Amino acid sequence: MENDVTWKYPENIVQCEWLSKRLDNENIRVFDCTTYLLYRDKDPSKPYDVESGISKYRESHIPGSAFLDLQNDLSKKESPYSFTLPGFLDLKNRFQNLGVGDPFHIVLYSRNGTQWATRVWWMLFVLGFEKISVLDGGYDEWVRLDLPTEDSVRKFNPAKFNTSFRENIFVGKESTLKAIGDKSCILLNALTKDIHSGENPRYGRPGRIPNSLNIPFHKLVDSNTGKFKKPEEAAEIFNSMDISSDKTILNYCGGGIAATLDAFILYQLGFKNLQIYDNSMSEWAMDETLPIETDKL
Repeated sequence: MENDVTWKYPENIVQCEWLSKRLDNENIRVFDCTTYLLYRDKDPSKPYDVESGISKYRESHIPGSAFLDLQNDLSKKESPYSFTLPGFLDLKNRFQNLGVGDPFHIVLYSRNGTQWATRVWWMLFVLGFEKISVLDGGYDEWVRLDLPTEDSVRKFNPAKFNTSFRENIFVGKESTLKAIGDKSCILLNALTKDIHSGENPRYGRPGRIPNSLNIPFHKLVDSNTGKFKKPEEAAEIFNSMDISSDKTILNYCGGGIAATLDAFILYQLGFKNLQIYDNSMSEWAMDETLPIETDKL
């Protein structure tokens, strides 16, 4: 693999050292996006309980950062699934009320895996807001570098931004069903190998969406630091699965969270046609009318 692979949009990834020198910059607004999933074994219709990261935020966070509560403030309340995307106009208003918008550069981080930050990144990207970055390595890397923290709660004044909705990135089960037999599309599962193979029936019916490939999201981050793998390492992972940029890549996972990390790395590698199945296996596995496949165990 050539070593000159670079991130196509490096401004969308910032390092802790960079941010630590800009904590007093009033044009940068930092948000903790942490959410916890507490997995359950007995009820596939509710594979996990969702716990907000607000209590951990109140204990300690990056100085000056506010908190974004993904499930309670930024997801569709009436949905049977935990993190369904609200309507775009509604979502835009929610973000603006929380202080996300112009003229600010928004930096997102989480403390239990970068997938929470990439989820919020994509939610803003589909609304047309682009001055957004993910903090590489998140809160754990911040603490590892012995950078300062605080416990005072911060809330930002409302902001505004102009929208240019990207309608075709987050998709539903109908689009996903059509993609199964579409040779111009690759279905990519970001869940762990045991769920993909059908060994772990976490979401009800065991298995995966037929014809899908598997790149678990954690394979794209360094297991020691939680930082993104280097561009050439990430590119090699996708190349090894024959995932090419001339195809549409439809990413899915359990509830539309881990898939956003795979999609974010693909975006950084220059892939243009990217989609995310919003409710993912939480919806798919519970719908008996939808096809599913497993490895022959």
